[in-house]
Amino acid sequence: MATKRVYFFGGGKAEGHGKMKDVLGGKGAGLAEMTNLGVPVPPGFTISTEICNLYYRNRGKIPADVNREIAAHLARLERVTGKKFGDPKNPLLVSVRSGAKFSMPGMMDTILNLGLNDKTVQGLGKKAKNERFACDSYRRFLMMFSDVVLGIDKENFEHLFDQKKRERGAASDIDLTAEDLKDVCGKFKNLVKARTRKEFPQDPRVQLELARDAVFKSWNNERAKYYRKSNNIPDDIGTAVNVQAMVFGNMGNDCATGVGFTRNPATGGKEFYGEYLINAQGEDVVAGIRTPHRITNMKKEMPKVFEQLVRITARLEKHYKDVQDFEFTVEGNKLYMLQTRSGKRTAGAAVKIAVDMVKEKLITKEEAVMRLDPQNIEQLLHPVIDPKAKVDVIARGLPASPGAATGAVVFHADRAVELASAGKAVILVRKETSPDDIHGMDVARGILTAKGGMTSHAAVVARQMGKTCVAGCEAIDVDEATHRFAVGGRVIQEGDFISLNGSTGEVIQGEVPLIAPKMTGSFGTLMSWADSIRRLSVRANADTPRDARTAKEFGAQGIGLCRTEHMFFAEDRIPIMREMILSRTREEREQALEKLLPMQREDFKGLYREMRGYPVTIRLLDPPLHEFLPRREDLMVEVTKLQLIHADRSIIEEKKRLLERVEELHEINPMLGLRGCRLGILYPEISRMQARAIFEAACEVTREKIRVQPEVMIPLVSMVREMKAQKDLIVQVATETMKRYKKKFPYTVGTMIELPRAALTADEIAREAEFFSFGTNDLTQTTFGFSRDDSGKVIQFYMARSELCPQCGEKLAKDLSCASCDVKYAKRPENILDFDVFSTLDQTGVGQLIRMGVEKGRAVRPNLKVGICGEHGGDPRSVEFCHRTGLDYVSCSPYRVPIARMAAAQVVLKEKAAAKAVSGKKKRK
Repeated sequence: MATKRVYFFGGGKAEGHGKMKDVLGGKGAGLAEMTNLGVPVPPGFTISTEICNLYYRNRGKIPADVNREIAAHLARLERVTGKKFGDPKNPLLVSVRSGAKFSMPGMMDTILNLGLNDKTVQGLGKKAKNERFACDSYRRFLMMFSDVVLGIDKENFEHLFDQKKRERGAASDIDLTAEDLKDVCGKFKNLVKARTRKEFPQDPRVQLELARDAVFKSWNNERAKYYRKSNNIPDDIGTAVNVQAMVFGNMGNDCATGVGFTRNPATGGKEFYGEYLINAQGEDVVAGIRTPHRITNMKKEMPKVFEQLVRITARLEKHYKDVQDFEFTVEGNKLYMLQTRSGKRTAGAAVKIAVDMVKEKLITKEEAVMRLDPQNIEQLLHPVIDPKAKVDVIARGLPASPGAATGAVVFHADRAVELASAGKAVILVRKETSPDDIHGMDVARGILTAKGGMTSHAAVVARQMGKTCVAGCEAIDVDEATHRFAVGGRVIQEGDFISLNGSTGEVIQGEVPLIAPKMTGSFGTLMSWADSIRRLSVRANADTPRDARTAKEFGAQGIGLCRTEHMFFAEDRIPIMREMILSRTREEREQALEKLLPMQREDFKGLYREMRGYPVTIRLLDPPLHEFLPRREDLMVEVTKLQLIHADRSIIEEKKRLLERVEELHEINPMLGLRGCRLGILYPEISRMQARAIFEAACEVTREKIRVQPEVMIPLVSMVREMKAQKDLIVQVATETMKRYKKKFPYTVGTMIELPRAALTADEIAREAEFFSFGTNDLTQTTFGFSRDDSGKVIQFYMARSELCPQCGEKLAKDLSCASCDVKYAKRPENILDFDVFSTLDQTGVGQLIRMGVEKGRAVRPNLKVGICGEHGGDPRSVEFCHRTGLDYVSCSPYRVPIARMAAAQVVLKEKAAAKAVSGKKKRK
């Protein structure tokens, strides 16, 4: 029996169902499921994702047997609808839409009204008794098809259309007559002929084949690839193509089109939310061509339809147990559902919806925890405008995505990327965004558009990205060509600063102070559920009491890394630190260190007080000493200048001594030189001072009846004898200090595993170390041989190699050709790296060293406490690895603590689900 590759839906029955997203894509599966539920859905068929992959394997060719299967389903659609494809009297028109397994809003292409030509447009007008509607539909089809299939930018058509509106004095599209639209259609076809040297295709079957292939091609357009990369969506799953009988929202005032959500996607509130337009097609709503109305207004204009829509969507939400994002069309007061899917929402909305649905007994607490992508928690941590700040509000738009942002105005996506790459905060301002702007939206702090509604492209994408967005701000007149916008007599130019309040829709001139939010309410509830599930503890990397306080507010269960060197860079300490470094004898060094001791002691007291009994892991001085001194090159220039101007001899001599010491400390490769434990072994007085500060602070805070739990971490150990030498010194100082203060408290001495040799000899090191903390930043650096500071370009190239010519490094064209080398490749080059190994842990290489270190260490010391303290500690995929490897905790920056907490809970639930699935298979066998 032949494999089925095309699936029909319609007439209350579908050949597929909602769980077939791998085959039908999200949209096709939703249409099939709605059909099976008895929801009014226009009939059609879905060409499976398998055909997309087949299309690419066959270099853009569809096998004849697949074409026959498609033709058979088209004939069935004709029978069901009672219309004929290409019939000049009773034409069947279809929409052709993409639909991947994972929702990718606006990333791929759609074509409406396919099947229209010079003859069928007349038949459509006569049958509908509405010539203007038919001409308007043809105009839309000509523009969409030419843009998506023929590659003629839609702006060319919009220019001609706007020209006609100006000529006729028309305020909007609906003010043009049938004759006006006929003239526009003629000009559109002339443009196609001028650009392609061919007539616009008139055969509907040819149109369908070309449109189908264009949707497949759109799977690999730049915006779709960028979106997949940003959202970790695989490249090889392909997209389905949905061919569906058209229903028309633009036939008159008893017709409408709209999009909506069963709950508010910005706040999570349980309210019917969305927009619609009378006498329009779907593109008018989402593209911001006309400003839409609130969906609740339908209750007055179309009460029966509205009631039915509310009833159906509520049923869909209950069926899917999740908020639904739906599209609908009303034709002649009859409602049709065109799509339903789980709605994209802000992180704040996701939290509220998940908690509310548990209260409503729709889902369990465990399901609620799995509903929130840990990475999206960062959206909850965006700043808001300080309520005490005086602000100059210059305009108001729609509050499309919450939070606040401030930055320099830019008007083009490429410019946004350019400035953001240089470290500047930018606000992207557009008349309206399109999917082509996605790279600029990704780097912008906020987005402001003059057109569009709450479900426009800008609004939907900004919410998903967690970007502040104000949309539909019609008071601003944006001139993208001259890089400025005008509002209320003011002109804001590129580079000028503005601020956005995405929660109120306010546009503010200038920079405003922002404050960080706190986690309360539903978020606290959801996180408490996550905490009750997870096994891993989560700590924070914090060097100051302020950081420690923030970390604790975000749920940190201790400090996993306090970098003591950061404390020495303070303005009042750096001179003393330099005095210590310039010292020639131990006695001189000890005198300088004695000055630093009370400062360091106060630092640690502040951390202990904030943590109140939670463990505080303090790493001894790690960086090479030259980092505390001026740059060698700068000193050489300074000495030369002083000599040239005959400066005071004592000043010159002082600078020369400093230069001489810098020369002595100069190393070819300082990151592998005199640093870490080597520094403490060569200059034990440094480690002794730090140990005194750690334990004296602990004793003094203990007097305040505050429990302390210091963990002293020795950095850059590669040999057990290094570990022992430093541990013996620390234990001696601890014993002396506690005896002197007459205080006793638990403490441990451990090491940071950040060199491959340390992992390989972890069993030896564990004889002395009471805990391991994997410093995955340096461990990645030393395992790969990548410099953390200099390898960025290499890593980016390795991740983008599939887009580049292997010979010259230039970007490949869509057909895999390189103009510079005059060569065309049969397949894409492979990326060398799939992700940035300094952001997400390399589980194959670095991960193997970690597993080995844990196993060897615990073989010697079974109760060995193990964690990681690199930035990987806040990356969800890395947190999952840490859980599965048996680590006790992860430590990350304070603002990533909630992400780690959620990821740690979700991996437990994933393991339970996997075990349940295996158990189910065994029972069935």
